[in-house]
Amino acid sequence: MNKKVDFENRRILGSKHLKIGETSRYHKDQVYTDPHEIFFEAETKPSFVTGSEVIRDALKRASLDCFVAYPITPQSEAAALVGELFAEGYLGEYFRGESEFAVMGQCAGASFGGARTSTTTAGPGTMRAMENFPMWAGSRLPIQITVTCRGINSPLSIQPDTLEIYYLLETGMMVWHAESAQDLFDFILKGIIVAEQPDVHVPIAVCCDGFFVTHTKDTVNLPPEHMVLPPYDPYRSPVPCMDMECPPVRMMRDPFIMKSNYIHYATHASWQQEVHAAVDRSRKHANAILDGLIETENLDCEILLVSSGTAVSQGREAIRLLGKEGIDVGLVKIKTLRPFPKEEVLEATKNAKHIIVPEFNVTGWMAREIKSIIPNNERVMEGPHVCGGMTMPSEVIVEEIKKHLGLAKKSD
Repeated sequence: MNKKVDFENRRILGSKHLKIGETSRYHKDQVYTDPHEIFFEAETKPSFVTGSEVIRDALKRASLDCFVAYPITPQSEAAALVGELFAEGYLGEYFRGESEFAVMGQCAGASFGGARTSTTTAGPGTMRAMENFPMWAGSRLPIQITVTCRGINSPLSIQPDTLEIYYLLETGMMVWHAESAQDLFDFILKGIIVAEQPDVHVPIAVCCDGFFVTHTKDTVNLPPEHMVLPPYDPYRSPVPCMDMECPPVRMMRDPFIMKSNYIHYATHASWQQEVHAAVDRSRKHANAILDGLIETENLDCEILLVSSGTAVSQGREAIRLLGKEGIDVGLVKIKTLRPFPKEEVLEATKNAKHIIVPEFNVTGWMAREIKSIIPNNERVMEGPHVCGGMTMPSEVIVEEIKKHLGLAKKSD
């Protein structure tokens, strides 16, 4: 496990909020609680729940002001469960949008007005709404979106596939990838806290592999229901929120596009750089609150399996099976894709002779990320790849690694 953590920085992430200890504005049985206490000190209770229920359980503790819903498999159940939270008085506003694109615009409107805002989507919904995500980032809106990944290409598929993550990577958002239901719960709440830091203040996409996580039951350790995050303070934003004194998108008040092409180009270029710099500044906060951007096991092995999401889970079993045959394999689990943990991956893989990257997509975007940063990148074996909703049996990973090492015959 990677335990190089700035524990003092953990305390800063919302721990000085003035409303800590007060009753929630939405539910009288909930109390605004120090995030450090919720994440690291509270006594947790194991619950056997689906990933969809985990999304509900996380947002129940999020002091959420607004949730905008639109049903698309496999997040439809989660969106409906959040509606039940609204009916029970655990969040401020909840409504259904007209389309995936409309939902993301409505989320932007709520966030511009200073509301802590969340939504869920998947696959084609992500693609239909894509134009909004760079707008969120450029407007410095700390919206939390849970992406339950599914196939996006023709022929139509509702099955798990992480290709849509590839499209999110350069939108200016933070992107975290959950391996399990426990990760999903933790990443949603912790992501909200990191996204709202004044030196960050960009949206965050918490991704999970649809069905493999959303529709599978797992044991998740949950903190008490009465503990909720401190409320969002929009006046700590680096861009003023919309109120009676500030019109929407204040940075556009003087339309520079009408004055000078040069000013327009310079403004746009510098602002894009600032957005991506903000994502990079999230690194120190994410490192503290996630116990590192990566998780590692047995780095002294010559063979390392490196991936994110449920490919890591399948890889863990493959490592166990290979160990029974006397083949030792280490693990690098990547938690945050943006910011990408470049230095951590470089350090973790510096002595590896073989780097195996299993993925639930056809393009191999994770392998590309890794090959782009490490020296001697011929060490990277891209795959195995499965896509379109196919499972990745651990035996397939074992067989591919043995073929790569010359320990098994390649099929004709």
